Amino acid sequence: MDPIKVDFSKERATKKKEIVIPPEKGALKIILSIIGALIVAVVAFYVMVPAINPKSYDFYLYIGIVAAAFIACLTILTGASKRPEYMPYVKRKSIVPAIIIGILALTVGIGWVVSSVFFHAGRYSELISNTRPLYAQEKLDANSAFNGSTGIQKGSLRDELNEETAESFSSIPKLDEDAASSLATRALSELASLGKVSQFTVYPEYTQINYREQPVRVVPLQYSNIIKWITNTGEGLPGYIIVDMADESTSFVECTDDKGGYVRYSPAEHFNELLKRHLRFEYPTYMFGDSTFEIDDSGKPFWVTPVIDKTIGLFGGEDVKGIILCEADGTCHEYTIKEIIDGSKDGYDLTWLDRIYNSDMLVSQYNYFGKFNGGFWNSLLGQKNVYVSTSGYNYIAKDDDVYMYTGITSITSDDSITGFILINQRTKQSIYYEVPGGTETSAQEAAEGRVKEKGYTATFPLLLNIGGEPTYFLSLKDASSIVQQYALINVRQYNKIGATGDNMSSCLKEYIDDLEGNGIKTNIDAEDVEDQIENEANGTAPDKTQPGTDANTKPEGATPEKPAAPEGAITGTVADIREAVIGGNTVYYVKLAQGSTYYSISASDCEDAIILSKGDSVAITVNGSPDGAIVKADDLKIQ
Repeated sequence: MDPIKVDFSKERATKKKEIVIPPEKGALKIILSIIGALIVAVVAFYVMVPAINPKSYDFYLYIGIVAAAFIACLTILTGASKRPEYMPYVKRKSIVPAIIIGILALTVGIGWVVSSVFFHAGRYSELISNTRPLYAQEKLDANSAFNGSTGIQKGSLRDELNEETAESFSSIPKLDEDAASSLATRALSELASLGKVSQFTVYPEYTQINYREQPVRVVPLQYSNIIKWITNTGEGLPGYIIVDMADESTSFVECTDDKGGYVRYSPAEHFNELLKRHLRFEYPTYMFGDSTFEIDDSGKPFWVTPVIDKTIGLFGGEDVKGIILCEADGTCHEYTIKEIIDGSKDGYDLTWLDRIYNSDMLVSQYNYFGKFNGGFWNSLLGQKNVYVSTSGYNYIAKDDDVYMYTGITSITSDDSITGFILINQRTKQSIYYEVPGGTETSAQEAAEGRVKEKGYTATFPLLLNIGGEPTYFLSLKDASSIVQQYALINVRQYNKIGATGDNMSSCLKEYIDDLEGNGIKTNIDAEDVEDQIENEANGTAPDKTQPGTDANTKPEGATPEKPAAPEGAITGTVADIREAVIGGNTVYYVKLAQGSTYYSISASDCEDAIILSKGDSVAITVNGSPDGAIVKADDLKIQ
């Protein structure tokens, strides 16, 4: 017998070849998988509405979903998930879609890296000024031209921001978005005349615009629920609501034929009438920003949708290159940024547009400039001349445009600012005002501290020019978001100079007194303020909503006017309502925001009292002296 031979030498392991077992009718299943992927492509496009654009992240996600759908369909049709012997076949036939997914992921990864601010800090810092070449030189004089290479204009707050007077002060915006929301819902009662009560609610986006030189928020409608959509979508949305930010009035505006008819396309619609889907079918390669609701000077509604471009690398430097105006019936019009800045195209006036650039985009672009104007490494190490915006923003009407403004602070500062940046939301023209002082948050805390015992919450401040002094104006709201008082806080000396008041004029008078008590003179006449206070108390303050017009007169197409208050009536905003049953009759006790008196009136004498709500503007008529804790009212009218 031969001896057993054992070989202990190392041999190279041979890889076992994977056996590919094709399933029955494999070719048919591949065809069916392709068809399944195509079906997924159609459904995914309809649901996702991605831009067919290599600069869009959604485009890569969409292609990846379609490729993955083929693999999933083939796996299901071959039964490979339950019969592992077919998995090698699925892997081999999925090589191409797998490679596509890999290329997509690699492209997105590389595109993100090469578009990053690390490689393009200088270009990111110039985003805020990239509309500069579009301004015709003849439009820029020595006082308004962009300064230096940054494209950011340096201005004088005292000279360029409209100085408030005793009369104009009562017409400044008093409401923030929350307060405007609570008022807008009350205007829905006007739908009763159309037989549409309870069919609609207000859309949760409130666009602040400058409408006929008045600061207003325009509020579109949406359907109350899917059932209400089914029963009303054939006609569309019947109109919109205007909230006057100055006099706190609201009105419902029906979209009649002269305004383009009922709104058929909106973010509140579904299926083909959904606004973003309608735009995608019209412009399949465009990237869109968030649509905003605006009205032109005639009250005709439009959806304004910015067309987005990525200007740095593949995915960086997001900016606006134009807009799509969508009318109520879905008719779309395209305009470039240059045409918007010029103000017209083919004779069509575009100056009524207010919201082209999203506020968050503008803040982001300024922060790129503030952080990276000295280079990427300077933003991390030396931090020389590195600035950022503060934590919020508000809006100012200037030259018939809406400017977003925010405080600018050093990157190492928490509670002080170096100035303000104002950015035109139509043209992106940027103006910097050097004003050292407290942040907006500091002003809110200072205002709330002055009425600490009342527990009021301050709105985000509005920047004003009062007698040449930069001043924060804030409304003070109670727990129900009803404005109860007003506050003025000096920007430079926010912890020292300020005032609060139950009405606008008394607040202004106290603030002027405080300024003069600290050695700061203003050109506002104290007697004018006293007259204004007396006029407000008597309900005879003139309507200054349109320069050169008589009291209580507005041009055609403006917000519908409130009924004129009876002579001698006490006007104001309802702050509290109480009721009691006396002798079988319900008596309502109404307290106004500007005083402590309760005015009593029975339901049998005044039907308006039954539907009265907090925040309503009213005119109360009394016989005799209005002084006292409880005063009997002869009449009460909702304004």
